[in-house]
Amino acid sequence: MLLLTDFSVQRPQFRIEQREALKWLAAIHTATETTLESQKASKRDGFAERIEKLIQRCACGPHQIGARGHVTADLGSLDFEQSRLFDVTRHPRGLGTEARSHVFAEIVNAYFEREFAEGSEPPSDLVHVTCTGYVSPSGAQRLVASRGWGARTQVTHAYHMGCYAAFPAIRTAAGLLALPASLRPKHTERRADIAHTELCTLHLDPSQHSPEQLVVQSLFGDGFVRYSVREGAAGPGLEVLALSEQVLPDSAPSMTWACGDFGMQMTLARDVPERIAAGLRGFVLELVEKAGLGVADLRNAVAAVHPGGPKIIDRVREVLELEEAQVAASRGVLFDYGNMSSATLPHVWARVLSDDSVPSGTAILSLAFGPGLTVCGGVFRKC
Repeated sequence: MLLLTDFSVQRPQFRIEQREALKWLAAIHTATETTLESQKASKRDGFAERIEKLIQRCACGPHQIGARGHVTADLGSLDFEQSRLFDVTRHPRGLGTEARSHVFAEIVNAYFEREFAEGSEPPSDLVHVTCTGYVSPSGAQRLVASRGWGARTQVTHAYHMGCYAAFPAIRTAAGLLALPASLRPKHTERRADIAHTELCTLHLDPSQHSPEQLVVQSLFGDGFVRYSVREGAAGPGLEVLALSEQVLPDSAPSMTWACGDFGMQMTLARDVPERIAAGLRGFVLELVEKAGLGVADLRNAVAAVHPGGPKIIDRVREVLELEEAQVAASRGVLFDYGNMSSATLPHVWARVLSDDSVPSGTAILSLAFGPGLTVCGGVFRKC
């Protein structure tokens, strides 16, 4: 029996209401365009009106996302000259990737120190998951070094997979726990901790005014979550019954996430929900059968769907003929926090686990999607 347990969510220091975030997006795009073009006031006003209308038409609105967390005070501040990364009056695209990486390292190092406080029992394995920053030594490695866990805890990095990365991280943790004694650290508890640190808001480029980029800029927030994977443990937790993954054919350009000069840049084709929907039913049927369940079991299951966006949840619900109540946890996490990349789905799992209205023994069908296009799924049982 493989169990996901001991979920720990840390929220970012700052939070912005989506209504205010969209106003700020319009303001920073306008300020950026002013710097780039040295526009006269009349022309600037014309751009401001156009970008506001475009944001209203394309962005995720306050009825879909209520608020998002962020790790710097930059978001929401119109005092651009005091902004740490986005002084667009002098740097219209924001500071470069080097500066953003320094901020990532600072925030993530502090997160690991808080999450694993002095006196914490070290895990046998620590899997660090992120797609929003890369620094070596990582925050996980610095933690192990500072706590003197070097002979007791192995660090593994699971990077740049995007929103579906929690599933490969679980597979990795399960494999590490199954290693024979000769390949493992000595005298340690057999517990693999998975920590997600996603700082999506560090990668804003306010010179990108396309509808596609406005969707991305209005959708993503920051998030931190840690949980443990234990073998042969008792609840409370989520028992892993089955996992599966598939890369869809001829879909590579539909979603990309690449390092750029001014942060990392995402592309997102409009047809992503439909591409995912096309093969989803067959994927889920095989996954459910793999878990030893039947189609009838889905009627009472919770559907923990990665809320890549409102349309993703809509299409999954329609294709699998689910009730709205079955995707309520996913809708709730999206509304409360936005899309936090790989940290999002563990937030949904934690919410389901703590929800007293979901009884023990409930089957949980979980799905996530990302670059590739990759479709990942798992079936769990609440303990």
